[in-house]
Amino acid sequence: MKFSVTYPLVTHPYNPEFLAKEGLVRFARAAEAAGFSGMGFTDHPAPTDRWLQAGGHDALDPFAALAFVAAVTDTIRLIPNVVVLPYRNPFLVAKSVATIDALSGGRFTLAVGTGYLKGEYKALGVDFEDRNVIFDEAIEVLRGVWNEADFSYEGTGFVAYGQTANPQPGHVPIWIGGNSKLSRRRVAQSADGWVPFPAPRVLATTAKTPPLETVEDLAEMLDYLWRQVDEAGRDRADLDISFGTPAGGSPAGDDFNADEHLAGLAELATLGVTWSSVSVPGDSIDHAIETLERYGELVIGAQPS
Repeated sequence: MKFSVTYPLVTHPYNPEFLAKEGLVRFARAAEAAGFSGMGFTDHPAPTDRWLQAGGHDALDPFAALAFVAAVTDTIRLIPNVVVLPYRNPFLVAKSVATIDALSGGRFTLAVGTGYLKGEYKALGVDFEDRNVIFDEAIEVLRGVWNEADFSYEGTGFVAYGQTANPQPGHVPIWIGGNSKLSRRRVAQSADGWVPFPAPRVLATTAKTPPLETVEDLAEMLDYLWRQVDEAGRDRADLDISFGTPAGGSPAGDDFNADEHLAGLAELATLGVTWSSVSVPGDSIDHAIETLERYGELVIGAQPS
């Protein structure tokens, strides 16, 4: 099992510490030192104020922030959580990813999803109803322009007549996020990993996504994914699955039970989960780093070698 953490800029209004150079450097280096294998940022370039006031959160640009992290770390993988792929022209996404991957020594994993915020789509000039078509086109463009010179493609709102965009990273792992059957079919056909999202039934209704609350929910979703993988003629072992466990309580809490948490991770591993996503508090940089260090000692350090 490998472990990833999302930068805890997860509230509105945000704590200014999380937008300062010192805070981000300390956090990234602490995560790497604690044994985390991946770090990411959320993607909300233009959220509505209504969403923010209703419990949403502010965000840094994931590409700019991950480039910054790449410069101050050596081993941690750069995994956005997640890039809403239809928000941007796919050639721009391809260039950002290729640049960061090259400068980081091949440490980028592109985790992507379709998103669900209609107001953000509208602000960015993208038709929400076209998001699935745009998403599928973008995956094809990314794979193409990363590997081919003189690459041509006609998509929704753009026509490419023989583009060559260097650097060409070749294969950058692509993980697809989302709980829908469509997301899982996409993973089975062409992706390197699946990122399901915890979704209580109330939230699932709001975000229009299948609920995912329990290990049993996850197991049922994985059964469908593995059938699709088998039908596609792919090896299940070639796919990463990223999910977390609430077992043992919050790692930031005084009552955190590491043994129960490790048992929860072991249960996920039997289902095929290869990465565990970990949440840390966003009230202060000090508290976030304290939690990273504690989790590294009690959980990551307790993993069998």
